[in-house]
Amino acid sequence: TIMAGAGKQAEKSLMDVVKGHKGKYFVVVEGSIPLKDGGVYCCIGGKTAIDIAKEVCGNALATIAVGTCACYGGIPSAKPNPTGAVGVKEAVGGTVVNLPGCPVNVENITATIVHYLTFGSLPTLDGLGRPYFGFGKRIHDNCERRAHFDAGQFVRKWGDEGHRLGWCLYEMGCKGPATYKNCPTVKYNEGTSWPVQAGHGCIACAA
Repeated sequence: TIMAGAGKQAEKSLMDVVKGHKGKYFVVVEGSIPLKDGGVYCCIGGKTAIDIAKEVCGNALATIAVGTCACYGGIPSAKPNPTGAVGVKEAVGGTVVNLPGCPVNVENITATIVHYLTFGSLPTLDGLGRPYFGFGKRIHDNCERRAHFDAGQFVRKWGDEGHRLGWCLYEMGCKGPATYKNCPTVKYNEGTSWPVQAGHGCIACAA
């Protein structure tokens, strides 16, 4: 996305890093990795995604899986999973930091890398490989609509008075009470907003 080069130039730049800086770089992976039929369902530059991932991730200091597909397989891995799609950790193993969410929050990517630059180590991870700084607290506990939940003030129909007044979206299917992520505090688009603030319940895309 941010490279001047393309095609063979881009491939060369990638391999220059992989072969010349073993164990000294981060690799960021987006999207699940198909394994069925030798991985033929995703090929880049004549190589399968799984072969590229094994080489690139295998030589990295750590892999940062961004988005739920890269972390756990996501929608492509749903049954019947015709391509055999899996997350990066399952595909190649090694040291993987999972940053699930659709889309991933750029603040969490930056914070993961800055943590290493500052402390010389990766952030502490939970049982799902997610950093506690971004996934250690329930959305529900930091939600600006929490007071309405406690007061029993719920939206019961899209566009009703409670919806217009910013009441709690739990009865509309909001998954905030069961989801751990820093959406209410970090938000998206340089801190502009996030789904619940915009009037839509959390769908637990990072769970």
